[in-house]
Amino acid sequence: EALLRWNNPTFGNIPPAQFIPIAEETGLIIAIGRWVLMTACQQNVDWQRQGLPPLCVSVNLSSRQFLNAELLTIIREALAASGMAPELLELEITETMVMHNVDQAVTVLQDIKKLGARIAIDDFGAGYSSLAQLKRFPIDTLKVDRSFIHKIAHDTEDQAITEAIIAMGKSLGLTIIAEGVETKEQQDFLRGRACDEMQGYYFSRPVVPKEFSEFFNEHAKSSRAK
Repeated sequence: EALLRWNNPTFGNIPPAQFIPIAEETGLIIAIGRWVLMTACQQNVDWQRQGLPPLCVSVNLSSRQFLNAELLTIIREALAASGMAPELLELEITETMVMHNVDQAVTVLQDIKKLGARIAIDDFGAGYSSLAQLKRFPIDTLKVDRSFIHKIAHDTEDQAITEAIIAMGKSLGLTIIAEGVETKEQQDFLRGRACDEMQGYYFSRPVVPKEFSEFFNEHAKSSRAK
């Protein structure tokens, strides 16, 4: 997952929770989002040239980006400029983004799918989408909101909700990703419920591109050794 960070020479590292809402409010998120998408696609191709296998890179879309009339053009430009295979790009949206205008959201998502990219619903479970609406969206991935994962090793309600999301997603043929995995107990619970993928600090904190390639190669080396 491509994560945006701002290392300001005066104020140091500014967390996205501080600058993303301002960028969204002012409209700067359109230009920033274009740069992020272009950079993520190009970086993925650069990793392949360095010998890494083809990896799917996910990029988050904000609500303003999702409703931008130029969105499809921006995606096409990022894929064309980088030469990345479209199936290696996954665009993440939230439940709340698509529920404001379901018909419009379905149309946009269908157009994205025609480009060959994948679509993920981020923070699933924290919004208010119904199953009747969810099945209309041409999505590939459900990402279980981290709020359900935090106490999953001990909280029976969070366990029940997560199990239900995994079962529902699999019945719809979707890939299920758990967010915010930070402990072995959380990993063991999710693995026991056949969760497809997990992400979180238990595996790695966010890293810069150069460190990621080194991290991946070391991980692949240790896996082969086992």
